[in-house]
Amino acid sequence: MSLRIVSFQFNGFQENTFVVVSPNKNCVIIDPGCYSSDEEAQLFDFIESNDLKPLALLNTHAHIDHILGNCAVKERYKVPFYIHKDDLNTLHSVKNYAAMYGFQAYRESPEPDFFLEHNTSITFEDISFKVFFTPGHAPGHVVFYNEANKFVINGDVLFNGSFGRVDLPGGDIDTLKKSIFETMFQLPEETVVYCGHGPETTIEKEKNTNYIHQF
Repeated sequence: MSLRIVSFQFNGFQENTFVVVSPNKNCVIIDPGCYSSDEEAQLFDFIESNDLKPLALLNTHAHIDHILGNCAVKERYKVPFYIHKDDLNTLHSVKNYAAMYGFQAYRESPEPDFFLEHNTSITFEDISFKVFFTPGHAPGHVVFYNEANKFVINGDVLFNGSFGRVDLPGGDIDTLKKSIFETMFQLPEETVVYCGHGPETTIEKEKNTNYIHQF
């Protein structure tokens, strides 16, 4: 079954929020970075004007730019919220620094309903992912891989030609390299990589040209 990936660029960090849509009009919302009422309206109008049925809220990780819309999505659609347990501290810390980053109106994320685990499959009716634990940028970072449709939503692990920063709390370059070389680069080369910032890329391109090879 062919899935469609729709992206929105939100907040001052130009974060990519993803909605994965099935032919049966189910959808899963990943990393909602919508902060302003206009950004929330963009996301909600897309979902509702297309008569989509949200089934879950997923976070690749809990840095502020990826979770600004968690509260709004949870309130509006009452969907279960999933995150890796190792990013709970990251999630809880956002309220302590949101104002310093200019997000004075940040509404605290709800607590997760379920925890994601490495190398497990999650299914929401006709939308399925394999979950891989990929720490290094954040301690509880995960990616969502769909083999049938040959894509991975990878948050801030890989970027087009680059990789996630490691100078934030819980970041570590050696851990990130291990995640990239032992997990991401083991995916089929034709896999399309949807990044948390910037354009998509492929595993083949990043295996051949990514800046991570210089570290």
